[in-house]
Amino acid sequence: MARDYSRFLPPLPGGPRLYAPTSLERLGWQAFFAQQVSVDELARMPPARVMSVERSGLCVEGDGFSATLPPRADATVGDWLLHDAARPGASRLLDRKSLFHRRAAGTGRQVQLIAANVDTVFVVTSCNRDFNVARLERYVALAFEAGVEPVIVATKADLADDAHRFATAATTVSAAVPAVVLDALGPEPKEKLAPWCKPGRTVAFLGSSGVGKSTLVNALAGRTAAATGAVRADDDRGRHTTTGRHLHLLPEGYAVLDTPGMRELQLADAAEGIAEVFSDLAALAARCRFSDCRHEEEPGCAVRAAIMAGEIDEMRLRRWQKLQREEAFNSASLAERRERERAFSRTVRSLLKDKPSKR
Repeated sequence: MARDYSRFLPPLPGGPRLYAPTSLERLGWQAFFAQQVSVDELARMPPARVMSVERSGLCVEGDGFSATLPPRADATVGDWLLHDAARPGASRLLDRKSLFHRRAAGTGRQVQLIAANVDTVFVVTSCNRDFNVARLERYVALAFEAGVEPVIVATKADLADDAHRFATAATTVSAAVPAVVLDALGPEPKEKLAPWCKPGRTVAFLGSSGVGKSTLVNALAGRTAAATGAVRADDDRGRHTTTGRHLHLLPEGYAVLDTPGMRELQLADAAEGIAEVFSDLAALAARCRFSDCRHEEEPGCAVRAAIMAGEIDEMRLRRWQKLQREEAFNSASLAERRERERAFSRTVRSLLKDKPSKR
C-alpha cells in the first residue's frame, strides 16, 4: 500500500472530506520507492518517472519539472529515477515493483523491456475473430510473471451477436483473472474499469493491434490521448496506431500506459507465470503416479483422468505443454547468451590485466 503523503482539502459544506493526492502520488510514487531513498538524496536528486522512451533519450517527469535524460538500455517506461541535474546520465534507477519483459521478436536472443511499475494490466481482446484463448493465456502468464494484476477486457461487444460467449471463454483462462466485456466507444470503460483506476495507480493496456487499446485510453482520458485506427474488414486485424510506449497522466490522478500491438510474444524466464495461469493442471499433475508423467498414456495420470471425466479440456493441456516447451527453450537460449557475454567479459578483463603498461 502507498504511504499516505496526501493532504486534505477543506470539506465541502455538508459533504465528506476530499482526498487530494500529491503531484508525485499522481505519477505513481509509492512507499516502495520512497523507502529506497534517504532524505539527503531527495534533497539533491528529486524523483522522476520515465513517461516515454525516445531515440533522443528518456522523457521524465517529476514534481513540477520535466526533463530528457540520455538514452540508457537498463530503463523503460514507468521506471523511477533520482534525477541528477548536474549529471543526468548518472541518475539512479530505483528498484522496480514489477517489470514486463519478453524475448525480443526475431532470431536474436535479447530481452526487451516493455514497462515497469505497473499495478494492473488490462489484457485487451475483441469480440470478433481476433479473440484467441491461447494468446490471452500468454499475456496473462506475462502479467503473472511480472508481478502485475491482470484483467481481461473484451471490446467491441456492441458489434458481437453473442458477447456473453466471449465473456464465458475469457473466464476459462484463469479462475484468478476477472473478465470485463464492454463497448470501448461509450461510457462503459470509465464505469467498468473504475475498480482498478484509482489515484496513484498505474494501469497498462496490452494486446494485439486493432483491439481497441488506444480507444480505451482515450475513453478513460475523456480526450484524444492516443491515435486510433480502423481494422481490416477481411480478417478483423488492426494496423499499428501506437508506435511507442507512453504514460498518460489522467485528471483523476492515475497513470495509463498505452503500448503498440504485439504480433509476436515469446515468453522467456516466465515459468512461474505459466504455472500460475495453469494452476489447475499443475495441481492435477502433482497427483500423477510418475513425477515425469507426460500426460499421454502413462498409468495413474491424474491429468488424463480429469480429461476423460470432462473436467479439463484437452486443448488446454496442449497449450500448457506448448508454452512450457517454448519457455524452456527461450530461457535456455537466453542463459547461453548471458554465459557467452560473461565469458567474453572475463576474457577482456584478463587481457587488459596482463597487458604490459607503457612507461
